Order: sequence, then structure tokens, then C-alpha cells
Amino acid sequence: MTYCLAIRLEEGLVFLGDSRTNAGVDNVSTYRKVHLFQPDPDRLFVLESAGNLATTQEVLDRINQDLTDPGARESLATVDHLFEAALYVGRLSREVAANHRDALAQIGADGTATFLLGGEIHGGGAPDILLVYPEGNYIRASDDRPFLQIGESKYGKFTLELGVAAHVNLTTATKLALTSMVSTAGANLSVGPPYDLVIYRAGSFEPFEARINADSPFLSRLEAVWTKYLFEAISELPAIQEGDLET
Repeated sequence: MTYCLAIRLEEGLVFLGDSRTNAGVDNVSTYRKVHLFQPDPDRLFVLESAGNLATTQEVLDRINQDLTDPGARESLATVDHLFEAALYVGRLSREVAANHRDALAQIGADGTATFLLGGEIHGGGAPDILLVYPEGNYIRASDDRPFLQIGESKYGKFTLELGVAAHVNLTTATKLALTSMVSTAGANLSVGPPYDLVIYRAGSFEPFEARINADSPFLSRLEAVWTKYLFEAISELPAIQEGDLET
């Protein structure tokens, strides 16, 4: 399984993804699911992936091939807007899945993949994040809920919603993203470190990238503080009093 998330703020964007890929408890591997592309100094894309690993890798290969092919009719170097990049990634994903559909169907496998795409193109609008479906279409994050998730999303959603309600800044949003990931990994063994993080400040075209390993001292501190205050919150929960509940 996978858990990837993207957050959009006025200050910029936050991307975080785990790297655990497993086909059973005895076959666990690590693959990067957060990919950075900067074909020109004034454009930047971050692509996160979930779903069939082989499809994802072929889509990445075709993106890189188009970027190095002067004759390519479309690439991340030629699109003018982020939504055009989303349609391009969706088309590649759909084509790759269709090429292998018959063979995969014979063994009951699903060859589809889902992507989160974010970034900024100079002159193409403000930084944004979009979810690209296996069918090739997309949605963008709403103003009321400016984050997107793919993969095992249910366990970490509440933390992100807290951040939206608190109107946090980019630094705090990054901490909440990591807390969302830690909560998900704690609830699902198919999600785990290393975690790949990208922070992008709007208009800078200079992303910050980091890999956070399982033995990271910062990750240990974050988990300890989060757990401490959860326990304190439990002690503050109100007791049920007479008349509170119907019987």
C-alpha cells in the first residue's frame, strides 16, 4: 500500500510520501514515490504515485524520455499550465495501463495507477496540486480543503483537516503532514519509512528535498511529542454525566 499527500497554502506547497511497497508480509521493498522534475529554471513539478508499481515506473520512464526527446509532441517542458501537465500524465498512465491490461487480467491483477501532481509554471498561475485518476482526468484541491491524498488516506486525514481549521503556515503544515504520515504508519503496516519530503515556497522555483529515515532523531522527537499530548488530551476528555446519553 501507499500513503502520499500534498498540501497547498498561499506560502507554497508540501509533499510527503512513504516508500514502502509490499506483496505480502514476507516481501517488503522500498521504492521512491515522490518524484521531482525541473526541466527549466522557471517550472517545477512534483509527482507522487500510488497503485501498480510497474505502471508508475513506465510512466516515469516515458516522462523522462519525452523530456530528452526534441521531437516529443508534449512534455513537462512544453505545457503552459499545471492542468495541462495533469492531462499529459493522465494520458501516459492510461496508455501504459491499456498496453498491459490483457496480460494482467489473465492473472487478476490491476495495472492502474493514481498520481498527485503539483508545482508551478512561471506565467501559468499560482502553485497548485491536482489528483490524476487512472482514467486520465483530474481534480484540484478545493479552497475549503486544500490538500489531497492517495493510497491509505483515511488514518491521516483528520490531522490535515485540523491544519486547515487552524490556518497554519508552511512550517506547521509540514509538521502536520509528518504527523499524518506517522499516524497512518502506526495504523497500517503497509505504510512506512523512509519518508520523502518536498517543500516548495511559491515563486522561488527552489524546492527543499529531504528523506526521513526510520531512525531519524527528528522523527522520534515528533512521535514522542505527538503521543505525549494525545495522552494528555485523553485525560481532559469529559466524563459522561447523568442525562448526557439516552437509554
